[in-house]
Amino acid sequence: MGEVVLVRHGQTEWSAAHRHTSYTDIDLTPDGEEQARATGRRLAGRPFVAVFSSPRKRALRTAELAGLAVSEIDADLAEWDYGEYEGITTDEIHATRDPQWNLWTDGCPGGESPERVGARLDRVLAKARVAAERGDVALVGHGHALRVAGARWVELPPSGGGKLRLDTATISVLGYEHRRPVIHHWNS
Repeated sequence: MGEVVLVRHGQTEWSAAHRHTSYTDIDLTPDGEEQARATGRRLAGRPFVAVFSSPRKRALRTAELAGLAVSEIDADLAEWDYGEYEGITTDEIHATRDPQWNLWTDGCPGGESPERVGARLDRVLAKARVAAERGDVALVGHGHALRVAGARWVELPPSGGGKLRLDTATISVLGYEHRRPVIHHWNS
């Protein structure tokens, strides 16, 4: 059984500023492009039987610069839909809208609930498991969505992703130990 390698996209202007970015389709910064190339150097020589990517250009560009040949663009890998919180930071939300708000338990007004994001990532992971029967699989996506993927892989609720920090252009590896799903590496 192969491993499932999660690749978070490189830095964007909004990720550097900690602004929630889901459907806003923005480019990588020059630093983000270099991060993506460095990720590719770390993955060099590792063959993938499938590479699934979010449809957002920041994920697709990261895959391209990392040398990953995308075999399928999957809308289920898109970032959490932040709805009314698109483009603003958690600190701004707490200061101006809801001081108790927690993405991992509350979701977003006009956007997605944790359960809905979890259902999307469950579908992605189901496809990845099938493909991993032939070898390693890469999922190229976004911070919060991939954190949910990590949580769901080890059978935690979507809110478990809130305990898994994930920086830009990092690699995380999901696999098995004694046939049980485990996280081999995280945020490296």
